[in-house]
Amino acid sequence: MRYLSIIVTSCIAIAFTYWIIHKEQIDTTLKYFPFDSKVKFIQAETKLHFLTESKEHVYQIDWEATSEVDQPVYLRQDVSLLYVDGVLKGMKSKWQEEMPQIKLRTKIDGEGSSHYQAISYHHAEVHYPEDVIKSVQTMSADELYVIDSAYTALESFRIPENKKQKEWKEALDHATTQQLHLHWKELIDYYHIPMNAYHYVPLTAISQYETKPLPNLTMEQTQKVIAQLWEGLYSNYILPFNQNKSTVNSFVPLVLFDKQGKQLRVLYQDQTGEKKQLIQNYDNLNVS
Repeated sequence: MRYLSIIVTSCIAIAFTYWIIHKEQIDTTLKYFPFDSKVKFIQAETKLHFLTESKEHVYQIDWEATSEVDQPVYLRQDVSLLYVDGVLKGMKSKWQEEMPQIKLRTKIDGEGSSHYQAISYHHAEVHYPEDVIKSVQTMSADELYVIDSAYTALESFRIPENKKQKEWKEALDHATTQQLHLHWKELIDYYHIPMNAYHYVPLTAISQYETKPLPNLTMEQTQKVIAQLWEGLYSNYILPFNQNKSTVNSFVPLVLFDKQGKQLRVLYQDQTGEKKQLIQNYDNLNVS
């Protein structure tokens, strides 16, 4: 499959051209508080849509994140991250007071065959009398494959439905996986991390823990760990990025969950290319 070999090579080259497209300035922090059972999300979703080709070999992706709680709350805040072929393409975040719903929507230009992955974190902060503060949060994600072949019209899919789409998915996944594994291994070696002691999960796949617990933790404890993970990501990974400054390629962060259920780490590189590590110890998992 010569054209697949060609596109794998081009995907790797294209991945190194993506940059941060937009991140609204946020003056508040995204902070975990004890869970509020009285407030619920009635909607939380992230969607990627392929838009009609605007000119030859150039198309647009509609990137949208929407969430809503069942009542007005003190503070609503959402953040959404978009990766293309494993490289950070954009960040969006928004906060507002006394409103139940948040919508984030951006159209981005795309070119060439690529794998788009978006993950969003939806957060609500609830204030009660006597300075009692609680919170509720959830995650959502979406992915989209775009095929740009010289032999056929542009097309997109989430789940491959035929042989051609399966072959393209395998080719794009292989190209991205190779460069991500190389990047992650450099970080693991740099911090001398014992590989057998952790479960490894890309940030783009972290939403799976909406429905299943982390190793040796209950579902309630998992929810607290994930909420505190996003608190740390927001302060240390998301806010420091500045869309007005040039950036090196920033690959999908790798989250390492200790198999003993005592600790997690996040490995990534910042906007300047410096290697970074976040460590979160599960000191107190009381969720009451």
